[in-house]
Amino acid sequence: MKGIVLAGGRGTRMYPSTLTTSKQLLAVYDKPMIYHPLSVLMLAGIREILVISTPESIVALRALLKDGAHLGLDITYAVQDEPRGIAESFVIGADHIGDSPVALILGDNVFHGAGFPKILRTARDELDGCTLFGYPVSDPERYGIGETDAQGNLVSLEEKPLKPRSDNAITGLYFYESDVVEIARDLTPSERGELEITDVNQVYLKNGRARLIRLGRGHTWLDAGTHESLLDASQYVHVIEKRQGVRVACVEEIALRMGYIDADHCYELGTRMRNSEYGQYLMQVAQTIA
Repeated sequence: MKGIVLAGGRGTRMYPSTLTTSKQLLAVYDKPMIYHPLSVLMLAGIREILVISTPESIVALRALLKDGAHLGLDITYAVQDEPRGIAESFVIGADHIGDSPVALILGDNVFHGAGFPKILRTARDELDGCTLFGYPVSDPERYGIGETDAQGNLVSLEEKPLKPRSDNAITGLYFYESDVVEIARDLTPSERGELEITDVNQVYLKNGRARLIRLGRGHTWLDAGTHESLLDASQYVHVIEKRQGVRVACVEEIALRMGYIDADHCYELGTRMRNSEYGQYLMQVAQTIA
């Protein structure tokens, strides 16, 4: 499976903070926001990852993540000149995807929870068409909503419904077979001129190839795309890390535990940041696992 992180857009909801920097480079407590979606793909066992962003942000993102080799990854980059919908990611990333299934995650989404890596890998291995990830919300009229039947099968999708049939918000994480590229290419743009991800999902649903996995109690999903939600995400990560003594979305530790890099290399990555608590944590983790 290939991976795509969509880190595009102008971040206008977060002006003036994003006037001169990418939203995905803002800190969620102790690390850049983009570490969170990147870590999700890594936990799913995905190592070939395309980062899509604006022409202005690509340079900074590349400076941060480089080619991914230091994490045992293969990271490449592509430009989305203007925000033309989430589904355009598959058109832009067609060569990257090739004949492989693909996981797409939005660059401002934060996921965390017990057993989440197992859920991701099972969803990857059992993929048949399209797998969406739902999360219960108290205000479903603000989200794309997935309705399931008594057996948990996905039966309908609605975008910001006035009368929601469910509280399952569709999160910014999507798994697809490789035919998603052709489906995206065949879409009719919306009135806003965008290729809508809901339209892609509706095609799979109509063909009986859409599944929804509900991330319930014990899991957290946050969209850090506003100042308030970024603060919420930062506070959440801060509490987890201080109470449990672990780092959330620590991509170097994930690379080590997934076997992408060895302990010596992880320790060396830590020494590059030894003046920070983050770097010291990496060195300790490497020594523990060595």
